[in-house]
Amino acid sequence: MKKIILPDNSILELNDESTALDAAKKISLSLANNMICAIVNDEYFDKDEILPDNAKLTIITKKDEKALPVLRHSAAHLLAEAVKHLYPDAQFGYGPSTEEGFFYDIRFSSPISETTDLPRIEEEMKKIIKENQKIERIHVSKEEAKEIFKDQKYKLIHIDELSDDGKKLTIYRQGDFADLCLGPHMASTGDIKAVKLMSLSACYFKGDKNNDTMTRIYGTAFFSEKDLQDYLQILEERKERDHKKIGRDMQLFMISDYGPGFPFWLPNGMILRHELEEFWWNLMMETGYDVVKTPEILSRELWETSGHWREYKKNMYITKIDGKPFAIKPMNCPGAILCYQNSLHSYRDLPLRFAELGLVHRHEASGALNGLFRVRCFTQDDAHIFIAYDQIEEEVRRLLKIFDNVYKIFGLDYHIELSTRPLDKYVGKISTWNKAEKELKTCLEENNIPYQINEGDGAFYGPKLDFKFRDSLNRVWQCGTIQLDMQLPHRFGLTYVDKDGNKKEPVMLHRAIFGSIERFVGIITENFKGSFPTWLAPEQVRILPVATNDESQLKYSEKLCAELKELGIRVKVDSRNENLSYRIHDSQQMKVSYTLVIGKKEYEEDLVTYRIHGEKRTKMISREQFVKLILADIKEKHLTRSYED
Repeated sequence: MKKIILPDNSILELNDESTALDAAKKISLSLANNMICAIVNDEYFDKDEILPDNAKLTIITKKDEKALPVLRHSAAHLLAEAVKHLYPDAQFGYGPSTEEGFFYDIRFSSPISETTDLPRIEEEMKKIIKENQKIERIHVSKEEAKEIFKDQKYKLIHIDELSDDGKKLTIYRQGDFADLCLGPHMASTGDIKAVKLMSLSACYFKGDKNNDTMTRIYGTAFFSEKDLQDYLQILEERKERDHKKIGRDMQLFMISDYGPGFPFWLPNGMILRHELEEFWWNLMMETGYDVVKTPEILSRELWETSGHWREYKKNMYITKIDGKPFAIKPMNCPGAILCYQNSLHSYRDLPLRFAELGLVHRHEASGALNGLFRVRCFTQDDAHIFIAYDQIEEEVRRLLKIFDNVYKIFGLDYHIELSTRPLDKYVGKISTWNKAEKELKTCLEENNIPYQINEGDGAFYGPKLDFKFRDSLNRVWQCGTIQLDMQLPHRFGLTYVDKDGNKKEPVMLHRAIFGSIERFVGIITENFKGSFPTWLAPEQVRILPVATNDESQLKYSEKLCAELKELGIRVKVDSRNENLSYRIHDSQQMKVSYTLVIGKKEYEEDLVTYRIHGEKRTKMISREQFVKLILADIKEKHLTRSYED
């Protein structure tokens, strides 16, 4: 008999050869009937896999969030089978699930079209769904696998890369299609209720530009047609919120073919960026930071000492100065370390907090570039904090409060993930890593802060806390990070003099709140749909005289404009020879926070009629009331605007 641990920590006793499905049946027949797969010791298990002893078991049904990746992985196989029927000479690479769907990398003998071929493939997929083909898990030797995939170049490459430990390989078969796969999968193609193919793109086999080019077909799948239609509606909303479109319409930024991945900030974008940077500067002054600025190009020796040369060289821009290799910095931390080394330090100096708006450059593949979300140069709101070991918990706790306050100002909901030591790309001793990870866990748990574990996603020099946002369209973004580093201080020989007069190594915290100015602007642009809070808006007020040929209305508008400018408000008068409705529409298109309409009654009685962006109603109040209203809106950094009652 074997013992299985259930989510409520109760124990289930089963026969030695029992599967996950056997466990589900023993718990409840209805649970077994609705079962899709299981999570065993934090790993996906198929229903018919034999359970190990003392395993932690969770049964997954379609109501569970973790069921969607299984459905979508099965949909990827469904896509491949449909392609095989329509294009018999297609060569198949890999087809995983993704956060919002799935894709499959396929090499076709001739190009396919998004408009003509994708509908044909999708129709064939729906035909296979109706056939309700059984999805079967089988185990084969490497030799048997090579025979099955003898006509599939990329599958044979994959098989050759697998270890020769004598273990059987897992294959999933449905109809006349088979694929190398660990699973799990749905029981049949009929379980895939709603699918949609979305787009095509070019890619390289295994993501290596030295390999064959392939076609990546993207799709998505859901357990119901309603869920699929809801998702497609969200995609339409995303198009309206696309920061690239809004950035173009509002003249925030541009990308030129002369510099792919290198954003140009236009006047309105510079206003937005300046407000963010001023907010950051004030925050640094209030929270005890010293601001530094470090060079953008530093010598190869520095990057070798830090470890970046080994880990980041392929993404670094390298040049020569006086015949010696230099690199444009991909990170700011070595520069901050040199600032620390510039002086001798004692325990009285710690924590020493160096903050920097540091411009960094990293080479990204051209196909990965995406507006402000994925660029080749960006400004990190970095800080590097040097502390004694016994100050870790207090400083991390302090940072967590700062992060929470900042994200509330922008209306961003977030969760925290603890990213642990990478499997192979790391520096330092594992014992040091374990110590650092334990410290971060303790900080979170002792302060009752919930978190998730993200195994193997730490920086190469230390574990980190990643702050991930869920935006208004349910997408997850990573921006902020707190990284605990015991490696770089050691590699650079950093010391401070302790109370006992002995030299000790400091611990280094890397932290960024926005992550990068560029990505953060992209995120909040989409989250606010370009209608930024008034304190951030490039144009806060636009004044529209009703009759542009009326001298009294024009003078009153100009006087009001001058008064608001004197108070630091960003304001313009639109007295173009266009009708009022056109000018109101233009103000709304540019997401101006407040549109003021000035007619005969307004200038005669010292009033304004204002309209909030996105609203149709207007309200007439005194000029003094409006000035008071907008100044409070800006000072208190309100997330939304409302009419004064």
